[in-house]
Amino acid sequence: MATQFASAPALPVSMDDVRAAHARIGDAIVRTPTLVSRTLSQLTGATVYLKFENLQFTAAYKERGALNTLLQLSPEARAKGVIAASAGNHAQGLAYHANRLGVPATIVMPRNTPIVKVVQTQGHGATVILEGDTFDAAYAHARTLEAERGFTFVHPFDDPRVIAGQGTVAVEMLADAPDIDTIVVPIGGGGLLSGMATVARAADRGIEVIGVQAELYPSMYNRINGSTLPCAGDTLAEGIAVKEPGAITSGMVRALADEIVLVSERSLEKAVSLLLQIEKTVVEGAGAAGLAALLEHPERFAGKTVGVVLCGGNIDTRLLANVLLRDLARSGRLARLRIRLQDQPGALYGVARIFDQERVNILELSHQRIFTNLPAKGLSLDVECETRDRAHLDRLLAALEAASYEVKLIELA
Repeated sequence: MATQFASAPALPVSMDDVRAAHARIGDAIVRTPTLVSRTLSQLTGATVYLKFENLQFTAAYKERGALNTLLQLSPEARAKGVIAASAGNHAQGLAYHANRLGVPATIVMPRNTPIVKVVQTQGHGATVILEGDTFDAAYAHARTLEAERGFTFVHPFDDPRVIAGQGTVAVEMLADAPDIDTIVVPIGGGGLLSGMATVARAADRGIEVIGVQAELYPSMYNRINGSTLPCAGDTLAEGIAVKEPGAITSGMVRALADEIVLVSERSLEKAVSLLLQIEKTVVEGAGAAGLAALLEHPERFAGKTVGVVLCGGNIDTRLLANVLLRDLARSGRLARLRIRLQDQPGALYGVARIFDQERVNILELSHQRIFTNLPAKGLSLDVECETRDRAHLDRLLAALEAASYEVKLIELA
């Protein structure tokens, strides 16, 4: 994509804009580290550098663009206040820095926004208005209030000031890891990639820019490639689940990105789990999209020195627990077995003895005598158990079958 538009007219955001943004916001945001991951490099076949934007105060890069915008408002605009429509990281980043600067902030959220996000945003000093059942309804109400009350609307991505602020991520990443030859950036509305690609194209060497979208929400992919893949579904990467990318960002992505790749929900789950297990860092689904791309498309990145942005760390703890447990199940370390037994004394003991012999830990047992298609004297026993790895689980299954038990492994989708 990028080479075709290399000689295009000047884009809305320049390298000078990003440099100015970095000077403007540098004292008030965290200069997050960029660190090489030896283990992830071994797993993916690339040299992997991670930019830990999940270590920002509000746990996401969105602070950068929000702050860069706030600092460029006139005294009159600051006095009247700002408004945004967001149920995610943009809301918290804008609310935090507006409060710090003494600028009144109003955030419009859909009525079904989880209460924890409402409370967190209010905790940063913002006025939260719940309106509509969808983001589009909340957005429309925010634009109405903007006109009625004279607020300044701060767009989550489609604003040159926001894009320039997000580009500061790449300034720091390439300063800390100058050998990077490829950057992998999650795309929702496209603000982060637009800003980071501006920096990459200004470098004195070739740096590939690869965007990543969840395959359930390929909105920018569709816009750039002229495709009509559906945008719907319950994705782990809700932070990049955007149905309509920005007008400004679409033009910049078309001009600056080399490629956009799509990643599956399974790859997103795997990436979140690996980052916690290997790097001991909590990353939300959108924040793990870059690593998911390396896991799902290893041939695309093999041998390259890749910079991956962990763009956010705001994930619900119960959802994180589910992701981790599902990963354990897929790796064979947790399993649920359905075993057919005769309803007679000693039947359960016989099964438990095999688990003991194979040194497999039983976590939970569940009998089913009534709601089953087995004969009246039969029963179904579900056993949730913990093994060392897939090979250990396979040995248990073989031992049960050798003892003439009918056993079925309940697989995850």
